[in-house]
Amino acid sequence: MKTFFKRWWLRFAVLVALGPAIVFGCEWWVAKRSEGRCFGDARTTPDAPVAVVLGTAAHVAGGWNNYFFKYRMEAAAALYKAGKVKALIVSGDNGTHSYDEPTDMKLALIKLGVPEGKIVCDYAGFRTLDSVVRAREVFGQQRVIFVSQRFHNARAIYLARAFGIEAYGLNAKDVPLKLSVKTFLREKLACVKAVLDVNLLGTQPKFLGEKVAVPLD
Repeated sequence: MKTFFKRWWLRFAVLVALGPAIVFGCEWWVAKRSEGRCFGDARTTPDAPVAVVLGTAAHVAGGWNNYFFKYRMEAAAALYKAGKVKALIVSGDNGTHSYDEPTDMKLALIKLGVPEGKIVCDYAGFRTLDSVVRAREVFGQQRVIFVSQRFHNARAIYLARAFGIEAYGLNAKDVPLKLSVKTFLREKLACVKAVLDVNLLGTQPKFLGEKVAVPLD
């Protein structure tokens, strides 16, 4: 019995020691692969045919506005108005009839002055990897600009480069830490999952489907 508990505690101690190292290592590698590709101003962001606006809910629990959503839409509209892209793909979760991130994003962008005909909805962007791969496989894009907060852009760019897509990011305004602690903590685990998806699991999007044309004229 003593031997059993000794081994159990040894394994636990190893996990405790390795856990932070793995998280830090994955965050570092994601950041390294996206280095020099994230921009804070639409005017200095490289040109690309399209931007992929990464989805999030328009509102949080209690019906309050989600500032991650608000700032992403503002950044995407600024990118389009700066002439850096010809169209926007709004990619998010539409897993049920009552939850539709892409449509909410499209309506918000129209209110911000983006022409409706230049916005294409990706209703199967259930996770970042899906949004990234579908940009190439479904929407036919080889060079894109992601629009989200910096931490999210870095992960999207890491995934995009792993799947052979030339990618850059326009960083939307950050949300105050007091309103986003859970998001930032969840992002640490998301970085680990991204590295595993690329290097070990070979994860693919939940859905692909027929090709969708993006209006670039």
